[in-house]
Amino acid sequence: MKKILKLSTLAFLLIASVSCENDDQRIASPTGGPELLTPINGSSYVLNPAIGSNEVTTLVWNHADYSVQTEVNYDVEVALAGTEFSTIVAAGSSTNRFIVWTHEALNAVALEAGLTPYTAGDLDVRIKSSLGTNSEMIGYSNTVTITITPYTTDLPKIAVPGNHQGWSPSTAPLLAASGFGQTDYEGYVALDGEFKFVGPNSSGVYDWGNDDWGDDGTFSGMLALTGESNCTAVAGYYKINANTTTLTYTTTLTTWGVLGSATAPVTGGDGWANDADLTYDAGTKKWSVIINLVGGQEIKFRANNDWGLNYGDNGADGSLEEGGTNIAVPSTGSYLLELDLSNPRAYTYTLTPQ
Repeated sequence: MKKILKLSTLAFLLIASVSCENDDQRIASPTGGPELLTPINGSSYVLNPAIGSNEVTTLVWNHADYSVQTEVNYDVEVALAGTEFSTIVAAGSSTNRFIVWTHEALNAVALEAGLTPYTAGDLDVRIKSSLGTNSEMIGYSNTVTITITPYTTDLPKIAVPGNHQGWSPSTAPLLAASGFGQTDYEGYVALDGEFKFVGPNSSGVYDWGNDDWGDDGTFSGMLALTGESNCTAVAGYYKINANTTTLTYTTTLTTWGVLGSATAPVTGGDGWANDADLTYDAGTKKWSVIINLVGGQEIKFRANNDWGLNYGDNGADGSLEEGGTNIAVPSTGSYLLELDLSNPRAYTYTLTPQ
């Protein structure tokens, strides 16, 4: 009888001990989500690429409530206004209670969400709180709606399919406009016979069935969207300009050379009268020459041995501008000069010592 009593007492004490220990190990549970304090509902922002790294607004929220004191993860979620967050754009994460949005960062979020550049549109913003990766510990803030006018630094483009590349719009060389909303397309293409101009669809895909332009049939530099003929050119390397608003186009056959005071030992005189010819490589899509240059002197690139079309470098940064500043040669020696006109309106060059 005494043994039974002792065993019963021991079991009771063991159960009581375990019960007390479990009382100390409290299980976390959410009791309320965070509250988004700023920006306030209806805030409006026009984003500017010229100050892309500057702060445009700071999101601030208060603590999410959990039944224990612990570090909380916060995620900023954004969606098109009125879509009930059916498609969520991740817009920042932190264990703090604020996130700074720069013009550049907010612009990326707005474009990913589906807003149109240079057109005001509304986004819904909320904060999601969580503990670790436990999906049962998620809480959400109030939703704030803000108006954003995003921008794009991508230039509008059209494709130039034709005999030169197998009539495939998706792989055709491109022309670029001077800015968003502009239709003054420009670029360099190695043509070989007939070609056309093809615009992208709403998803940015170039294909037949989209808008495509050809010659109006007079072959006088006029485009037509319907009833058109294929444009045509003899084989060669061309500067192409096309305007799909004024329905005009030009093709300028070019060969390229380099000249300047730095080329004087090779081209004679003061170096500014005669060009050293560059050779085109269809594989690399670059013009190049190996040439001896004089350090401390200058060069420029020009087409067709004429100043009507020439390029220099206004910023000494390897990019070219039409009619730009003379290019300084750092030191005397042999150089590989490469002229790359394959990226429309983003023309470049390199001087590589040999």
